[in-house]
Amino acid sequence: MSDNVLLKVEHLKQYFKMGKGELKAVDDVSFDIKKGEVFGLVGESGCGKTTTGRSIIKLYDITGGNVYFKGKRIAAGTRDYEDKIKDLKTDTKLNGKDHSAEIEDLKKQIASAKYDHKHADKKEVTQIQMIFQDPIASLNPRMTVREIIAEGLIIQGMKDKKLIDEKVYQVLEMVGLVREHAGRYPHEFSGGQRQRIGIARSIIMKPELIIADEPISALDVSIQAQVINLLNELRENMNLTIMFIAHDLSVVKYFSDRIGVMYFGKMVELADSEELFDHPLHPYTKSLLSAIPLPDPHYEKRRKRIVYKPEEVHDYSKEKPTLQQVKPGHFVYCNSAELENYKKEVRE
Repeated sequence: MSDNVLLKVEHLKQYFKMGKGELKAVDDVSFDIKKGEVFGLVGESGCGKTTTGRSIIKLYDITGGNVYFKGKRIAAGTRDYEDKIKDLKTDTKLNGKDHSAEIEDLKKQIASAKYDHKHADKKEVTQIQMIFQDPIASLNPRMTVREIIAEGLIIQGMKDKKLIDEKVYQVLEMVGLVREHAGRYPHEFSGGQRQRIGIARSIIMKPELIIADEPISALDVSIQAQVINLLNELRENMNLTIMFIAHDLSVVKYFSDRIGVMYFGKMVELADSEELFDHPLHPYTKSLLSAIPLPDPHYEKRRKRIVYKPEEVHDYSKEKPTLQQVKPGHFVYCNSAELENYKKEVRE
């Protein structure tokens, strides 16, 4: 893994049991985040953005794939290995082939994955913090702001109350609040102030990576800009790396260095921010961009909304798609035939 890569997500799968079947919330998603950058993750509601963030921070035990932070595996799933063992055992029954050595090797990989997942360095994992979407639901109404922000420090074993208070006051001022707010409860604040408390709670641990899960979607438009500017300031002052999850593409364009587009649990396009907006390739990305309104009545009269209908634009009956590189740094979820068409489109 490159020294410049802080987080690497490799074939991430997050499945949930739904009756007799499974819901594939995140299905084989791979990407990396470089130190100091803002990586935007966009897509419509229910596409798996939030689940991806929560899986990375280990709020869920991942079904399959690996998550590496600073070169160390902090989360691992075993589904891929288990499926391979089933296939090999089936082949043994049907064709009589001996796969015992391969099966033994896969079992060792399962044991290794389980060990790494369970014994990941907790101090390393706490270097990843999350800002949640709903500032009301994510703050305990029975705790004061001081208790909410200091909770992480106390869990880590800090006992000096004066030092804890000083750290709380310091981060409150960093996010635009004042010391007097420390003794109040969440219901005494506006939505924007609550989100600032959530941000303060995440930065008091001095993280290297912050996962911001739609941190402005529940706020008024005038407050959204303030929170984005605050995150920008904290990024520069604390040398933070940010994974910014959102469905508002215009905000993501302003704030992100690279953008990944998700659809139904899959990563369908990944590119630099400017490249994605100037040369979108996947039909779903084009559909998302066509939905962005602009404060120009003449443009709005001419704007045509592109509707994405997968069954009409893709034929995956012969060959299944994978995330492939069309040009350096620009990846699209496609099969070989589509890849050639995208390459032609890029050349033109």
